Amino acid sequence: MESKLQLHGFNNLTKSLSFNIYDICYAQTEEQREGYIDYIDEMYNAERLTQILTDVVKIIGANVLNIARQDYEPHGASVTMLIAEHELTDGEEPDNEESPGPLPDTIVAHLDKSHVTVHTYPESHPHEGISTFRADIDVSTCGLISPLKVLNYLIHSFDSDVVTVDYRVRGFTRDVDGTKHYIDHDINSIQNYLTEDTQNAYQMIDVNVYQENLFHTKMMVKEFNLDNHVFGENAEDLDPEIARSIEERLRREKLEIFYSRNME
Repeated sequence: MESKLQLHGFNNLTKSLSFNIYDICYAQTEEQREGYIDYIDEMYNAERLTQILTDVVKIIGANVLNIARQDYEPHGASVTMLIAEHELTDGEEPDNEESPGPLPDTIVAHLDKSHVTVHTYPESHPHEGISTFRADIDVSTCGLISPLKVLNYLIHSFDSDVVTVDYRVRGFTRDVDGTKHYIDHDINSIQNYLTEDTQNAYQMIDVNVYQENLFHTKMMVKEFNLDNHVFGENAEDLDPEIARSIEERLRREKLEIFYSRNME
């Protein structure tokens, strides 16, 4: 077990996790596109997002101070929570080990003032038939706790074809001898905070700048099932040529989002 860092006063480090998920779908007709957007708005409305963020706050061991949430017309939703770290009891240690956090069905209530936010962005393209749903979640903590423990829960809370994760530790804190510390926990890769089943399900690449305490991981789901990507009809009912064309468009969309560039 690592020796506890003895600080002078409050831990001034800010740990920020930015988590983006993309769900990609094919909706051919205008009616199907509208149906997909309505489905997303219902599945991830402000009430559902508030519950997800409330669970996130429990995972990192914080208390909710204030909630602001809003559903938008024609679509989309946002939730922002102001949170505060709970008092650690005698002998209780913050869980900063480089290992996966809990899953949605195993949450236990287990920062100083900080925040968690989520914003959703459903969109569709009328010509190509491609519709996408993006959710941006930011967890920013000040104090002892790292927000990386929420990754497993978030990935299992959304249907994610592509995921991008950014983690950064900012500022510094001093120990009792006056020495500045720019990070207070070990981390080699964001991937170490993901469960084995998640690591096996996704193709992943890292771009890390260790001297700046910047960590970036991109994830793209390996398995492709056309039935999971066609909205409003069964893939088996499609003409084989049409099905192949749709699959090519969907695969290209995933690759473009994963690599952040357009492809011929």
